[in-house]
Amino acid sequence: MSDDNFTFSPRLIKGALISGPQVIPFQYNPETLTRTVVAMAPAGGGMGSTTEALRLNGPPKETIQIEIHLDATDALAGGDAVAASLGVGPMLAALELLLYPPSVLAIANEALALIGIIEVVPPVAPLCLFVFGPQRVLPVRINQLSITEELFDPNLNPIQAKVSLSLQVLTYQDLGFGSVGGALFLGQQMAKEAISLLATSPAGALLSKVPGI
Repeated sequence: MSDDNFTFSPRLIKGALISGPQVIPFQYNPETLTRTVVAMAPAGGGMGSTTEALRLNGPPKETIQIEIHLDATDALAGGDAVAASLGVGPMLAALELLLYPPSVLAIANEALALIGIIEVVPPVAPLCLFVFGPQRVLPVRINQLSITEELFDPNLNPIQAKVSLSLQVLTYQDLGFGSVGGALFLGQQMAKEAISLLATSPAGALLSKVPGI
């Protein structure tokens, strides 16, 4: 049997952002991911009370920083019509629009407000999920995008770009236990509790070795 079609290369799983029915896969997975996790401690740090000092008001506030790279060079070389006319513009537009209310809704609300039919309220964005492998599917809000466009075609469409994203992880306190996002967050926490057992041991076994305890 020929081994010509056999490869030892692992199948690559692409990270992505999912907003409602729209999936935005990363062209290249980010090389680094920075997470900042801040405890939800009582106001004032719980000073003056032993019980309050150990209290947690809820799950921590977590932010995720990633940088993704976009490159239309290979697509241009392959004769891709979209890349030839717009470069990486479509991907940039898809990412940026995650921060915009739909234009149709904005126009409709403005028209209704002008004739006094409704009191305009801020539109609710679709639930956004950050997917980075099967073990990390988190509801998030995109706080900020920082875009650096590099190399341009004759029509000044960007051919390459770097996008830095700041994501706020949303918890069941933000979204509610009964929501899809709240259930996803709780499921991720429970999975984290389970795998943490692989790296820990019972406290009693350690404390028994401490003199005087």
